Amino acid sequence: MSLPLRIVSSMATRQVLAELAAVLRERGSRSVELESVGGVDAAKRVRAGEPFDVVVLASDAIDQLIAEGSIVAGSRVDFARSLVAVAVRAGAPRPEIGTEAAVRRAVLAARSVGYSTGPSGVYLAQLFERWGVTRIVQAPPGRPVGRMVAEGEVELGFQQLAELLHVAGVDVLGPLPDAIQLVTTFAGGVAASSTRREDARELLAFLASPAAASAKQRHGMEAA
Repeated sequence: MSLPLRIVSSMATRQVLAELAAVLRERGSRSVELESVGGVDAAKRVRAGEPFDVVVLASDAIDQLIAEGSIVAGSRVDFARSLVAVAVRAGAPRPEIGTEAAVRRAVLAARSVGYSTGPSGVYLAQLFERWGVTRIVQAPPGRPVGRMVAEGEVELGFQQLAELLHVAGVDVLGPLPDAIQLVTTFAGGVAASSTRREDARELLAFLASPAAASAKQRHGMEAA
């Protein structure tokens, strides 16, 4: 087997990419080395020319890196769609979140609210500001909001469903209602620093293929 292809991704896609990488290893068709970090940090490292083959981030970040020449033009492949969800500490009261009004009441009643960096964090910060919420805590890059909820740092946590599902010590209440939902499309691209661009394109094709759809569903995402 050839040297592994290097993937860098944001934390939101870590679990599903790890499962798909394991599938490729079991087939003996491809060796993959995955590193998942905060999306902002991942983009910085790609811009710095660190030798990755594939980059998986929110689609707007991929487009920006393409415009800057850090990802190969024309290589973007949409990977998955993800919803923002809400979580409380395991066993805590479960507020109603079925409508925008219900979510607003829950947020205003909470002692503190946690949200993440990245596109969903920007959106949520604006939403909370519009509602007049001031008791908000942004998770440091790479730190799961769910961990902050589980450890009692915040009472109510908002993050991608895929990032909340596998955190021990939290109860996921469900996704935000449609009226205030933010759907994030995650995409992949071939890093300009890659010396194995055709192999990277083949990997991206697999990640976007129907064969990868069930793994996405298991990790709280849907095929793009």
